[in-house]
Amino acid sequence: MTILTVNTGSSSVRMALYTQDVSPRRLSERHITGSVLPTETLREFVGAQRIRAVAHRVVHGGDKLTRPCLIDADIEAEIEGLTPIAPLHNPLALAWIRACHELLGADVPQVAVFDTGFYADLPTVARTYALPRALAERRRLRRYGFHGLAHQAMWRRWQVLQARRAGDARVISLQLGAGCSITAIRDGKAVDTSMGFSPLEGLVMATRSGDVDPGLLLYLQRAEGMTPERLEKLLNEESGLLGVSEASGDMRALLTSSDPQARLAVDLYCYRACKYIGAYLATLGGADAILFGGGVGEHAPAVRAKILDSMQWAGIVLDAARNDVAIGTEVRISDLNSKVEVWVVPVDEAVILAQAAQAVLGQAAPTKEARL
Repeated sequence: MTILTVNTGSSSVRMALYTQDVSPRRLSERHITGSVLPTETLREFVGAQRIRAVAHRVVHGGDKLTRPCLIDADIEAEIEGLTPIAPLHNPLALAWIRACHELLGADVPQVAVFDTGFYADLPTVARTYALPRALAERRRLRRYGFHGLAHQAMWRRWQVLQARRAGDARVISLQLGAGCSITAIRDGKAVDTSMGFSPLEGLVMATRSGDVDPGLLLYLQRAEGMTPERLEKLLNEESGLLGVSEASGDMRALLTSSDPQARLAVDLYCYRACKYIGAYLATLGGADAILFGGGVGEHAPAVRAKILDSMQWAGIVLDAARNDVAIGTEVRISDLNSKVEVWVVPVDEAVILAQAAQAVLGQAAPTKEARL
C-alpha cells in the first residue's frame, strides 16, 4: 500500500506516491500547473494503486493547527476559516481534500501538514506586530510565517550534507518560486521569516507585492475608492514581478527581456532578497550557510548571483563557474575560501508530507493539541 501526497501551491499542484516504509521511497510524481479538475486528475494519477493514506500540504493552520493531524469536519472548518488570510492557497487545499474523500472514500485517512507549523514557536519579538494587544489577541494577529515545509526540507537536507557539523549552525534559506520567502534558522528552529500574517509580506514575488507601506494602502482606499476585495486582488494577483514589468510574472521571461521595466522588476526582486539576507545576518550574528530552493532559486543562476553580488563584506563569495552550471541540482556554489557556504538544495516537500502522515498514523490517536 502507498501514501499519496498532495502539495497545492498558488499556481500548481504536485502529487506523489510513496512506499509505506521507515524511509519512504517515491514511486511516481506529477506536477500540474494551471486549473484542473481535482477528482479527475486524482483518478488518472492514482490508477489502480491501493492508497493507505493521503498527506496534504495546507498553507495556513493559524495558531491552533500547528502539528500534522488527521482531517475531519472540525479541521476542515478551521482551514476554511483561515481562507481570508490565505485566499490563494487554503481554498485549493480544501478542494483537493474533498476530492480525495470523494474518490478514495471516508475510510482512507487524510493528514494535514501545515506550512505555518515550522514557525509556531517563533520568538515573541519576531512574531509580534506593534498593534494594540487586546485587538491582536482577539483577532489572532501575529506573524505566522509560510513555506515552512520548504525551509524545513532545505535545512534537513543540508544537515545530511554536513553531518559532521554541530546542530547549532546558523542558516539562511531562500524559497524562491511563484511565492518567495526567506527564513533565519538557528539549531534547526526558525527565529525569523519574511512572510507574516499572510503570505503577502516580505519578498517581491511573481504576482504578490511583498512589503508595502500600510499607509499606501489606506491612501488607495481613499484616493481610488478601492474596496478590500479590490485591494486583495491588486496585492495578490497584479503586483510583484508582473506589476512592475507590466509584462510577466515569470522570471525566465524577464531575464531574457531588454525592456527597462523587466530589468527593474528583476533588480527589485534581487534587492529585496539581498536586504533580507543582511537583516538575518544581524539576527543570527552571522551565518554558516545560505540555501537556495524553489523554481527560481534552483534554476536561475543569474538571480542567485545578483542577490549575493554585494555580500562579499559578509564573507559570502560565489564560485561563478559552479553557480552558472547549477540548474536543478544539489551542489555547493560558494568559493572554497568563502566564510559562508552557499548551496542550491532542491526542495523535497513531498517526503516530509509522507513522513508526517506515517507519524500521525502511527499514533494511537491524534493528540488533543493537534485536533484543536
